[in-house]
Amino acid sequence: MLDESLLDAPDDLARVDRRGLLRGAAEAGARVRTAARHATEAGLADLRPDGRPRSVLIAGPGTAATGVADLLSALAGASAPVIRLDPTGVAHAAGALRWTLPGWAGPVDLLLLATTDGTEPGLAVLAEQAYRRGCTVVAVAPERSPLSEAVDGAHGLLVPMAKAPYQEYDESAAAGPGALWALLTPLLLLLDKVGLITAAPDTLQLVADRLDRTAERCGPAIATYSNPAKTLAAELADSLPLIWSEGTGAAPAGRRFAATLAELAGRPALAAVLPEALPAHGVLLAGSFAAGADPDDFFRDRVEEPQALRARVVLLRDRPAGGLSAAPAARELAHSHDTAISELEPEEGVELEQLAELLAVTDFATAYLALASGGHS
Repeated sequence: MLDESLLDAPDDLARVDRRGLLRGAAEAGARVRTAARHATEAGLADLRPDGRPRSVLIAGPGTAATGVADLLSALAGASAPVIRLDPTGVAHAAGALRWTLPGWAGPVDLLLLATTDGTEPGLAVLAEQAYRRGCTVVAVAPERSPLSEAVDGAHGLLVPMAKAPYQEYDESAAAGPGALWALLTPLLLLLDKVGLITAAPDTLQLVADRLDRTAERCGPAIATYSNPAKTLAAELADSLPLIWSEGTGAAPAGRRFAATLAELAGRPALAAVLPEALPAHGVLLAGSFAAGADPDDFFRDRVEEPQALRARVVLLRDRPAGGLSAAPAARELAHSHDTAISELEPEEGVELEQLAELLAVTDFATAYLALASGGHS
């Protein structure tokens, strides 16, 4: 059950937010600026690449690294394949995870390591393997971590991960927005340098500013009725979110939203890209998750029995209105099954600005849903 009264009690939200989810979302803009400064100090601005890499390989554990790989792949598009190396191991623990380079990887490929921990022996072994193959290695990891020594031994470049302002990094919120932007920002600058994406320093300043403005709109002090993140959190209570995305940046933003809802808020969610989301999730709108699917629901004891999950469409878009779009068909399908729909579309701006706004609103919504549903630990 969602405690909606908690959404409009900023002091109480701060008290129960022991993982710093709201603080991490609010400080995302500052984390981008700090990470960009770290990248410059590490020497990224002075790189003079010989040309584009044949491929970009990304390795790292957890939701943050997965999100980084997904976002970079979407932004690079057809410029070069961006491939995440999935870990193997008997458990998701730093000492158990292992990564392997594909057999074809060599001197024309770029290996990126992204981790909020830096103690993973598997990443150190991967860096050594890449050095023997002639791959260029760039890592974003905590400063003075064991991985930093391995990257140095592989003649690679390490960018110290940006910590949250005024505090030590809290790895318990590694799936949160702070970790995402700390890892993503230096790699955006790097791929801009090698010509795969457009993310110059002035563009990242726009991104940081957009994150700040979105945090002002979505912060704890802003009432639910005028706060898009609190509104979305309230709408998703007792629902199965079907996150339908449209646009280059919206697709990875939707997948990240589903992942953080599960990991941070303990809520199941499904993500798909339009127009394929329509046949993929259409049956859910007519099945047991449909509105009014249980004819006996009217007589249910609402105190003693838990609320049944009902599908709710969340439409994320980063395309300008008026273009070729499957959104009208998505709305029609939802309405034909009496399914509620929430929509998020960012303000105009460059691609990275719009993406940042979608990420920020959904990160705040995840935090509010986690906190108001009792996910305080």
